[in-house]
Amino acid sequence: MTRSVPLRRPLVAFLLACAVLVSATACGDSGDSGSATGTGTSSSASASASASAASPSASAEKQRLAKTRFVANAGLAAGATYQWIVKPYRAGTFRKGAEGRTFALVKAGLAGGFAYNRLKAAAENAKGDPLLSKAVAPLTAGIESLQGMATKLRNGEAGEGDIGAFESVIDSIKNAGKDAGAEVKDKVPSTSQLTG
Repeated sequence: MTRSVPLRRPLVAFLLACAVLVSATACGDSGDSGSATGTGTSSSASASASASAASPSASAEKQRLAKTRFVANAGLAAGATYQWIVKPYRAGTFRKGAEGRTFALVKAGLAGGFAYNRLKAAAENAKGDPLLSKAVAPLTAGIESLQGMATKLRNGEAGEGDIGAFESVIDSIKNAGKDAGAEVKDKVPSTSQLTG
């Protein structure tokens, strides 16, 4: 028992030293070696050469991340729209006198705001990929038209045209993603995601 305490301290010290070493390495300047020897010009030339060599893969990585984020955000918007707006509307839950109407309208309002937010984020993500950006750019006006929809849903004022507008924008985003090689699948967000 007394032996484990002395072993724990060196182990903790070793792990902390490793963490400091890794963070110092990650935060260090890569171009300082040339300026320490007095060859600042060759250092900047080698830094620009290494940057140009790294840029194609960095650019490809940015595009891949842009598509991944686009798919995630658009999928959440589509899932929220279908689960808490379209489905209850078609089931008649939004009609006056329907059982669970108040709860459904509150949830639809939250889903409408969430979907609008995720669609805006998806449009922003699309800017990181040229093909996706070109496909999504014409849809930004449709996304903006959904801005006040959450309030209409919450107040029970949304009609068939409003629900259709949501569906139309979601379908357009899905089609644009598919055409650009970023297929969007519905992903229903959790209740905590809607409220957070």
